[in-house]
Amino acid sequence: MPAERVRESRVGFVGAGRMATALATGLCRQLLRPEQIVASDSSESARRAFTESTTARAVDANLTVFAESDIVFLAVKPHQVADVIAEVADHVRPDHLVISIAAGISLAQLERDLGGACRVVRVMPNTPCLIGHGAAAFALGDAASASDAQLVSDLLSTVGIAIPVPEQQMDAVTGLSGSGPAFVYQVIEALSDGGVRMGLPRPTATQLAAQTVMGAARMVLETGEHPGTLKDAVASPGGTTIAGLHALERGGLRAALMDAVESATVRASELD
Repeated sequence: MPAERVRESRVGFVGAGRMATALATGLCRQLLRPEQIVASDSSESARRAFTESTTARAVDANLTVFAESDIVFLAVKPHQVADVIAEVADHVRPDHLVISIAAGISLAQLERDLGGACRVVRVMPNTPCLIGHGAAAFALGDAASASDAQLVSDLLSTVGIAIPVPEQQMDAVTGLSGSGPAFVYQVIEALSDGGVRMGLPRPTATQLAAQTVMGAARMVLETGEHPGTLKDAVASPGGTTIAGLHALERGGLRAALMDAVESATVRASELD
């Protein structure tokens, strides 16, 4: 479904927390007018923050969101999903597209609890969505179409990238891009610590470390080169970089990061 159709849609959020606010802000910035968006939340402070960030309307009734929207994001905590669906199930229309960002809630569970009345998509975003640089993956329910996949991609691209995957890969997505920002923060902190150990002031070391990680990531994305090729281009024979890489190999950095993704993936599967 082209972005033009997205621009004609009405989008609702059940839950007006940080992720919903980030998505709505991206939509308002690129695709929709604030009057096309509505959110619901039982928290007055969450509703107020949502409206202040997006200028879109926020209400306290979940049924209002379903009544006024074509596309509905379920943006509540996983333990709240069942109660929300029980409340709104009789008000779900066949033309609704329901997009769940609740971790650990399967497509089969969503489709069963919604009574098969609509198309369902499951999304795993990550926290950099909050600043427009997210890495999200999504899986389609049985009734969702290729045009729905394009629509979801258009929506999520307003806050980063969105990649379609089979649902059985969603736990691995959670382990990699969902938990991955925390792993990268630890890498940045460790690089900064190294700079401080070698005499740099902490603010300087942290700024250089964070910018270095960001620049390296953009090199991977924008050049399309394999990370190993880009690494080799920095590592001159007998130079400083290869000495540092040798230290990382001795410390088992690659194995530790692979183990971190594996552990996070296994834990995600236990929560399903």
